[in-house]
Amino acid sequence: MRVIRKYANRRLYDTQQSRYVTLEDLRRLILDEEPFRVEDAKSGEDLTRTILLSIIIEQEQADGEAEVFSNDLLAQFIRVYDMAQPLPLARYLEQGTQLMLEQQKRMQDQWQQAMRHSPMELMREMAEENMRFWQQAIGKGQPGKPESKEEKGENDDK
Repeated sequence: MRVIRKYANRRLYDTQQSRYVTLEDLRRLILDEEPFRVEDAKSGEDLTRTILLSIIIEQEQADGEAEVFSNDLLAQFIRVYDMAQPLPLARYLEQGTQLMLEQQKRMQDQWQQAMRHSPMELMREMAEENMRFWQQAIGKGQPGKPESKEEKGENDDK
């Protein structure tokens, strides 16, 4: 795991690349799904969570249209911290976010697969499937019903 050290002057140092990095650099690591740990250069304390929150704050402030958290939602988060028995909010959010990301990836994969075919090839495949459907419908009287062994001329006396 990549180790990032945070110094007293608030600078972040990537020990793997031997260079100073920014929150934007760390955001790119997250997007590339590259794990890292941020630690205090002096004490070794894990500061990863604090840095991740800083990245979220920077994202929220960067572009008003890209806001993920409304003021009402943020206020509700604060209220959860003050509850006598906090809800399992973290687990719920993690599972919900994971599900959303998986669905988004599946849709992107399906879209890319659909785009691999030329429009003409896609139309040809659809026409062939439509033709098979109607041939089956006309020949058997019931669209979509698979042929039985008797209709195919097969029998079990082999």
